[in-house]
Amino acid sequence: MFLAFACAYFISAVLRAVTATMAPVLTKEFSLSSGDLGLLAGGYFLGFAAMQLPLGKWLDRFGPKRVLLCLLSVAVLGCAVLAMSSGFISLLAGRILTGVGVCACLMAPLTAYRRWFAPELQLRANSWMLMSGSLGMVAATLPVQALLPVLGWRGIFVVIAGLVLIVIAVIALLVPRWQTAATAAVQNSKDSGYGPIFAQPYFRKMAWLGFFNYGGMVAVQSLWAGPWMVQVAGHTPQQAAQGLFNINVCMLLSFLLWGWLNPKLVARGYSAEILIKLGMPLSLLALFGSIALGAQAHWWAWAAFCVLSTFASLSQPAVGMAFPAHLAGRALSGFNLLIFSGVFVVQWGIGLGVDAFLALGFSKIQAFQAAFTLYGICCLGGYAALFRKPKPAAGLG
Repeated sequence: MFLAFACAYFISAVLRAVTATMAPVLTKEFSLSSGDLGLLAGGYFLGFAAMQLPLGKWLDRFGPKRVLLCLLSVAVLGCAVLAMSSGFISLLAGRILTGVGVCACLMAPLTAYRRWFAPELQLRANSWMLMSGSLGMVAATLPVQALLPVLGWRGIFVVIAGLVLIVIAVIALLVPRWQTAATAAVQNSKDSGYGPIFAQPYFRKMAWLGFFNYGGMVAVQSLWAGPWMVQVAGHTPQQAAQGLFNINVCMLLSFLLWGWLNPKLVARGYSAEILIKLGMPLSLLALFGSIALGAQAHWWAWAAFCVLSTFASLSQPAVGMAFPAHLAGRALSGFNLLIFSGVFVVQWGIGLGVDAFLALGFSKIQAFQAAFTLYGICCLGGYAALFRKPKPAAGLG
């Protein structure tokens, strides 16, 4: 079951990150500005985020298997639209459709794990799901770069569509159905909406961290690390693809390590919140250090930022465990809405910021530094929000 879910999340991560590798080709073919590129990459996250609220209700009511199978068929359609695109609007439509289609690839398994796994195993499963996503991000770098001259960017989307169809078959065979008794309990529940989710103090405390720190890290990893390496550090597209490959390998190893460490840390009394408070300052130092380095901030600088930002990933299972199991789908999807709304806002916002600072007469390097500095200030606010003192949330240490 875990492997079936991991395959789906692998494909979702490939689709998320492939724009960074294809950015030089798409920019040249369609004459995209930085703002266009940010919007195109963010279109995936726009479709993804738009589905999170209905997704949570569907997961609690119909179960992960049925929901995931239905939505993955939309991802196939999105890949087909991308492969046949003739302009920016059709590219954006395809990105939005793929975002809709893979929007359950992490939430469906996390909802299942919330009901089927013990708390310490939920943290491990979450980290190893993210590891499978990092493997997908790795596959979206050098392997995609190597296939571009052979298949072209359109052919790559055709291949991805075929892989999604295979994943649909694997999930249909290996993942069990939701128990009907549990489904009936959700249908009859008085708290079937999102009011109890968004009003929960722990959820609200974690919201800004999820939006800016976690969502922004994904925005950098899946898009802006590539343009920084090309336009600021002066790398070739091939060198940038190698850099993105290295970053994603580092992310893969960090999530593998988290999965191994989490049960041991929980046993020693280190809750997710304690680890986040201890680790996120390191992420902020890495971010502002990379900005200060400017043209000297190569892949290793952004790898340090992304790896140290994985402390924020612990917020996701922590929020899920702060709610009863019958609310897990909505809690996780509501929080995921914040994360991927943050990805969209940061991806597009950095692009708009770069264009705006260039219009003000900044050099290319200065424009990137200024846009990233504004993002860093938002991250400081996200970390500061952790120190508000809501009432204790059940299920957390």
